Amino acid sequence: MLDKNQLTEHVDDYAKRLATRDPGLSLDEVVSLNARRKELQKERDDLVHEARGLGPQIAQAKKTGADASALLERSSAIKEQQKELDQSLKQAEEALDQRMLMIPNLPHPEAPLGGEADGVIRRTEGQPPSFDFEPKDHVALCDATGLVEFGPPATRLAKSSFVLFMGQGARLVRGLINFFLDLHTTEHGYTEVAPPFLVNQTTLTGTGQLPKFEEDMFTVCDGLYLIPTAEVPLTNIHQGEILAGKDLPIRYCAYSPCFRREAGSAGKMTRGLKRLHQFDKVELVRFVHPDRSDAEHQLLLGHCEEPLKRLGLHYRIKELASGDLGFSAARCYDIETWAPGSKEWLEVSSVSVFTDYQARRAGIRFKDAPEPGQKKGKTRFVHTLNGSGLALPRVIVTLLETYQRPDGTIRVPDALRPYMGGLEVLGGA
Repeated sequence: MLDKNQLTEHVDDYAKRLATRDPGLSLDEVVSLNARRKELQKERDDLVHEARGLGPQIAQAKKTGADASALLERSSAIKEQQKELDQSLKQAEEALDQRMLMIPNLPHPEAPLGGEADGVIRRTEGQPPSFDFEPKDHVALCDATGLVEFGPPATRLAKSSFVLFMGQGARLVRGLINFFLDLHTTEHGYTEVAPPFLVNQTTLTGTGQLPKFEEDMFTVCDGLYLIPTAEVPLTNIHQGEILAGKDLPIRYCAYSPCFRREAGSAGKMTRGLKRLHQFDKVELVRFVHPDRSDAEHQLLLGHCEEPLKRLGLHYRIKELASGDLGFSAARCYDIETWAPGSKEWLEVSSVSVFTDYQARRAGIRFKDAPEPGQKKGKTRFVHTLNGSGLALPRVIVTLLETYQRPDGTIRVPDALRPYMGGLEVLGGA
C-alpha cells in the first residue's frame, strides 16, 4: 500500500508515475476520500479540545456555586457529536483504505517504461545446447519415458492443467526441491521455513493478492485460501511486528506447492508443464533496510540464478517494463531459460523488490539506528523482496530438453546426481 498522505501531497507526481503502469488509473477518489478523512479528523480533534476546556470550567462553576447547566449541556452535546464523528471517521478511513488497496505500487525510477514488449534483456548467461539430431520438446520426451502423465489419471483426479509426476519424474521433483533448499540454506544463508499452505484474507491482503486478485485464488473454507506462492506466508511471518534494525536483513526460504486458478488461455504456453494450476516452487524472501534495497535486489537475483548455473542451463535476465510489473512490485527481473526442444524462452523466476508497499499493508516495521545527535532511532517500514529459487515445472522443461539424448533418455546434470541417488540417466531401463 502506498502512503496516502504522500500520495495526496504529491498527487501529480504519483499520477504521472502510476500512469506508466495503468494509463486509466485515476487518483481523484483517493484525494477526495483523504480530504474528507482529514476534515472529519479535524472536527473530532476540535471537539476533543473543546471538551477538555469544559472540564475545568464545570469544576470551577460547581466549586463557586455558579450555574453550570449550560456547560453540562454543551458537554453532553459534544459527547453525542463525537460518537457520530467517530462513526463517520471510521467509515471514511475504511473507504479510503479499500481504495488504497486497489492501487498498485509505484514503479522504480530506473524501471523501463512501457508494456510487455518493452522489457529489456540485461544479459544472457551460458551457451545454448547443440545437438546432432532434432531435439524433441518435453511433452514428447515425457510421453516416451513415462516421467509425467499429462492426461488421465491426473485430469480424472482433478481437472485439466493438473499432472502426475511418475517414478523417476517424481524423484526428479524431489531432487530439485532438495537441491534448491540445500543451496539456499547452506550457501546463501536463508532460514528454511515449512509454512502452512492455507492462509487467511489478512495474510493475502498483506502481500497484495487480495482484494484485487481474489478470482485467481482457490478458496477452501473457513475464510482460508490455498497459497499461490510461499511468498505469502513467508512475508507475513512478521505481520504487525517492529523488528530490530540490527537483525536486518532477515532471510527466509521455503518449499511449497503453489495453487493458481488461472492457468492461462488455450495455446502454446499451456502445453505440458508450462502452465499448471498446481506446481512446486522454492521461494526466497528478504526483509531489508530501505537504504540497502537496490543492492539487496541484485544480491537476491544472484541467489536465484545460481541453481541454473550449477545445472548448466542457458538463461537470460529480462527486466520488466513498468506496465508489465506485478501489482505489488516496484522493479522486477524475470529469469528465463532456453528450452531447445520447444525453441522458446521460459520464465523460471521473478525477482522483485516491493519497497515498503507490502510492509505497509502487513504492518512490518523496524527500529532504525539513531541519527547523529539523536538518542532514539525512527520506526520505519522495512523493504521486502522475493524471488523464486526456483519454480520447478519450467526448470524441468528446460532440463529435459537440454539434456536429452538421441534415444530419448535424459542425462542427469552432475550437480543434481547426489539428489537422485547417483542416477545418471532418466528414462533408461
